[in-house]
Amino acid sequence: MTLPEVPEILLVEDNADDAELMLRALRKRGIANPIRVARDGAEAVEALFGTGPEGLKGDPGRLQIVFLDLKLPRIGGLEVLRRIRQDERMNAVPVVVVTSSREETDLREAYLLGANSYIVKPVDFETFMSAVGTVGHYWLTLNQAPVR
Repeated sequence: MTLPEVPEILLVEDNADDAELMLRALRKRGIANPIRVARDGAEAVEALFGTGPEGLKGDPGRLQIVFLDLKLPRIGGLEVLRRIRQDERMNAVPVVVVTSSREETDLREAYLLGANSYIVKPVDFETFMSAVGTVGHYWLTLNQAPVR
């Protein structure tokens, strides 16, 4: 008997320090799902829709949530979000924007494109760890999502 795959988390973050802090915060809150890190928007698109062995191939059952930075090299976070929401296989996957941008235009555009949440990265280490841990706990433990 084959056990079902544990859904993955996709973390799209180009800042290695922020990615490491997010990983630590999620693990500290007991999140044990596999976490894939994409370092730019192109890597995120390949992870989400790519046909290679590392790609999710648009399979929403393999993905529980996307944590998405907006200010990314190659393909911006808003474009990644747009592609997720335009794909009928992936458009129900929760996307939590975690960004340093406080720009009202980014906030508005992210929600118009279908972001489920928008978090501005706190500058303070402890506040950052707490915010990510709380958000991760909510979306990965408390939130009830439909079966995809």
